Amino acid sequence: MKKDIILAGVGGQGILTIATIIGDAAAVAGLHLKQAEVHGMSQRGGDVQSNLRLSTEEIYSDLIRQGAADLIISMEPMEALRYLPYLNADGGVVTSSHPYKNIPNYPDEEALSAELQALPHADILPIEDLAKQNNLPKCANVVLLGMAAKHIEILSPEELRESIKRVFASKGEKVVEMNCQAFDIGLNAVTK
Repeated sequence: MKKDIILAGVGGQGILTIATIIGDAAAVAGLHLKQAEVHGMSQRGGDVQSNLRLSTEEIYSDLIRQGAADLIISMEPMEALRYLPYLNADGGVVTSSHPYKNIPNYPDEEALSAELQALPHADILPIEDLAKQNNLPKCANVVLLGMAAKHIEILSPEELRESIKRVFASKGEKVVEMNCQAFDIGLNAVTK
């Protein structure tokens, strides 16, 4: 079994944290893991993208070719659409519906929304609102990971939750609890 995932967003949104959590869970589960270089992370507000490949068999490349990704997990709707050429025909998109307008010519929000809604396998939620409503404003990225958990398949939601506990352990029990709560909010927000 394998899962090729593209993580996308804007610098400062927590994409690297999502990659760390998934990577930790994969390592503990004994999976083969390759991660491509993350682009744009040196500038807060710049494009951040990472290829994450998980498999029960050996992986030889850390890059996902066009048309081969199983899943796009994106903190930002325009960034989700940017990587659609990499998605396979049965692939899914899990994204925030909130735009992060970091460029002057940001596309029309209604057009973006319509394009995302037209995708056959897409979960689109206002993760920032969900996080704020639950007094977890800094945990929107983990809400997004919760939304994506059932789509990752090669790792169970329980394995990802345990990884959250390990990744945030050094920050204290309260931070661990907040992130586990955020994960569960996202997990329960999607019915698939």
